[in-house]
Amino acid sequence: MLPTRSELEDAAEVVHRVLDPTPQIAWPLLGARCGAEVWVKHENHLPTGAFKVRGGLVYLDSLRDAELPGGVVAATRGNHGQSIAFAASRTGLASTVVVPHGNSAAKNRAMEAYGATLVEHGVDFQEALEHARGLAEDGLHLVPSFHPLLVRGVGSYGLELFGARPDLDTVYVPIGLGSGICGVLAARDALGLRCDVVGVVAEQAPAYALSVEAGAPVETAVPDTFADGLAVRVPNAAALEIIAARAARIVTVSETEMREAVRIYFEDTHQVAEGAGAAALAAALQERPRNAGRRVAAVLSGGNLDAGLYAGILGGRGAA
Repeated sequence: MLPTRSELEDAAEVVHRVLDPTPQIAWPLLGARCGAEVWVKHENHLPTGAFKVRGGLVYLDSLRDAELPGGVVAATRGNHGQSIAFAASRTGLASTVVVPHGNSAAKNRAMEAYGATLVEHGVDFQEALEHARGLAEDGLHLVPSFHPLLVRGVGSYGLELFGARPDLDTVYVPIGLGSGICGVLAARDALGLRCDVVGVVAEQAPAYALSVEAGAPVETAVPDTFADGLAVRVPNAAALEIIAARAARIVTVSETEMREAVRIYFEDTHQVAEGAGAAALAAALQERPRNAGRRVAAVLSGGNLDAGLYAGILGGRGAA
């Protein structure tokens, strides 16, 4: 089910027509905290502030010759929507994104700035998705949040990371709906490497951890986490199958651990990380004894965090 090396390389070519590769940087202060050599893959440096734009570019490139007068629609908590809006603006397509009520104001503004029509519906991602499906029945093309083409696109950052550091022992990857970790797993396997890929979920959004443990999709209650990129209550079955078979393990991190990782990123690297973007570092810090003397990477998947929440976290008031 995972893309081949040639498919990943073709997707990377599409991505790199528009975007430069992002850096992977070894930060010594993070290494001291984690007791290991720590490399950060800086997907927060992309123009949308998150990794998903890679998948959006590849998916919409596949629609280049399609006639879609109504354009495309996607459900999102923000980063997938920015990805689709950004890519649609470069292919001449109209885009509509559906977000739940109470979504990040900063992410909403960013999607509209890229030309998307914003629709607010429901209390969480799943209800927004169901509404987007209804809009698709009315003539829009639904861009899913997990799809083989999206995995190919985001897998380009895995190729970049492993191309630069083929000697990594462990890579920590946050799990939203699953395209990011599946892309990293695909790149690792395509390159024939032995690196452990570890998925990270929020304690308040544990659907994938519970599902891997149960061996079948487990739906949870509406997630209550400030890491909106991880706020999934219904796992994708295809993603779950890949993760269960190929990931080394799933680590669960608390709201406090993610808030602390957000603060550490600023203090040690002067980088902005959203909750999901900080989750991988939170897991590496949690697993410090396991990683002693090893070479690990943390995927900083995004840096789209509302200013008020960020100020509260840095000031010690970052309640979820």
